[in-house]
Parts: sequence; C-alpha cells; structure tokens
Amino acid sequence: MSEDPTGARGGAPCNGPAVSREEFDALFASLRTWGRWAAADRGAWNRVTADHARGATASVRAGTVVPLGRPWDTRPGPDNAKPALHYMSDLGDVQPPEPSVYKDFLGADYHGKGVTHLDALSHIAYRGRLYDGRAARGSVDATGARFGAVSALGPLVTRGVLVDLPAALGVEWLEPGRAVHARDLLAAEEALGVSVGDGDAVLLRSGALRRRRRLGPWNPDEASAGWHVHAVPLLAERAVALLGADGDSDVRPSPVEGLHSPVHTLAVAAMGVPLLDNLDLEPLSAACAAAGRYAFLLVVAPLNVPGGTGSPVNPVAVL
Repeated sequence: MSEDPTGARGGAPCNGPAVSREEFDALFASLRTWGRWAAADRGAWNRVTADHARGATASVRAGTVVPLGRPWDTRPGPDNAKPALHYMSDLGDVQPPEPSVYKDFLGADYHGKGVTHLDALSHIAYRGRLYDGRAARGSVDATGARFGAVSALGPLVTRGVLVDLPAALGVEWLEPGRAVHARDLLAAEEALGVSVGDGDAVLLRSGALRRRRRLGPWNPDEASAGWHVHAVPLLAERAVALLGADGDSDVRPSPVEGLHSPVHTLAVAAMGVPLLDNLDLEPLSAACAAAGRYAFLLVVAPLNVPGGTGSPVNPVAVL
C-alpha cells in the first residue's frame, strides 16, 4: 500500500513502514531519559523553566485567546464508547428557598477518544515499567498512582507550536491511517515558518474534526492519522516537553506488531513526555493562519487529582 501524502484526496493512506518489536525495543532503549531528573514524575516538564514561560508570554501580540478543549461529550458514538456524564443534582429545590441554587454533576472515563485530556506519566507502562524504570505493579493500584500522578505535573506554561499538516500540504485533512513522518515535520516547519525547539509543546493537526464534521464519525481505534514511531527520534532531538494532537498522537492501525500505542509508549514511558489527546485544533488553525504564525503561548492546567493517571483539560493558546 503506497503512501498518499494528499490525505483528503486520492488513494489510500499508509500507516507504515512496519516496525518489528525488536526494532521498537532498540528505539525505546535509545530514547530513554530515565534517571535524568530528580523530580522524575514530572518527566520532560522539568525542561520548562521560568525563562520558557517568560519567553512564551512575551511572544503574545494580538492577545487572541483560543481554547483547545472539545465540548463535554455525553453522546455515544463510534468515537465515544464511554460518554461523559452530566446531570443536574439541584434544580433550586434542595436548599432553602432563597436564593435558589442550581447544581450539576460531571463525570468521565476520560482516557478515550471523546474527552480532551492529559496523559500523566503513570498512564503508560511498557514491559512492566513506567517512566524512569519504576515498576508498574506497586506504583499503580486500585487507590491510584504513587508515581507519575497528574498532581505531580502541575500547570504548564510554555511555547506551543502547531504542526498544521493540512495547511502545509494544501489539503482539507489527512485521511485516517496516514502516518506522519520526520520528513513531514521538517516540511511543515519550512512551509509554516516555524521551528520546534527545547521545551516546546508540539500540537499535531490532522484535520480529524473537520473530516468528522463533513463526513461523520468513525472509530479512531481502527484508523487515525498520527505520528509514526520513526518520527519520534526527531521530536526527542528537539527536546520537546509535551505532545498533543486532534487524535491521540498515534497512527492507527499501529505499525508495530503486537503494540497498539507505540508513540504513547515512547513518549510517556521512555521519554517522560505527557500527551494531550483529542484537542480541537480547528479554531487554532484558523487563528494561526490569520496571524501568519504558528507559535504561541500555551497554558495547560490539569486538575489537581492526587493519584490520577491524567485529567480532563481545556488548554488555552494565546497569540
């Protein structure tokens, strides 16, 4: 099956080349940053200093604020097998008459395809090991995570870079199953006039939500555009702090035999790089195109959940 770089037009996309487990394990070993940071459960967020935050804040020009979270989705579908919950718990009839009070309940099994969320370092283990070589058994149990919890991360303020591949390629979207390679990142940097650097948050836009709104939902566990594992060494070389996408960063079907989420595995378990899944990058794409620049201030503030393996989140970009 040959690769079709045009995505929304033409032949079938390609998730390859295929990668053996032996090749993947060698790649995992080469990308590990275990033992690098004293605050190991913050992983690559240790790269982001006050200087990064000041520099990103100083880059704001127009003050345009763009939220990146999807709406809280309570509707089941092929891409939302476990819908979020929202119901009213007080309709002004529970407390004393005045003032009347209205309350609601929110709940979500958020590690799926329907809720915008952050993956903490306790979310992924490979061959029984979390990031930094911590044994998963004993580090995560029914009470939550004792290492790599989202509460250890705290908020992130850094420079975000939108890798807007449809804009760079002049297409509407990348077809599900299309792998994004290092050469795609390099071509996007040249086309968009931006360069990924140390401490950056890299957000990959495939145009998945534009496609969904035009053609309807599909099951992204079966097919989605995303990074190929061969692109990860370049991201590691650039010393990124965070990866995000309008999918979950992994191309699917996985090109690695017997491994359903290889980019998650390399990013989280080997490199200590948290992930943002299921972003809505359509408004940001439009804002970046209008501003003529694809770098911006990014603020990510996960919920402070002790023991949590991640958090629903509504990141904010400011141009």
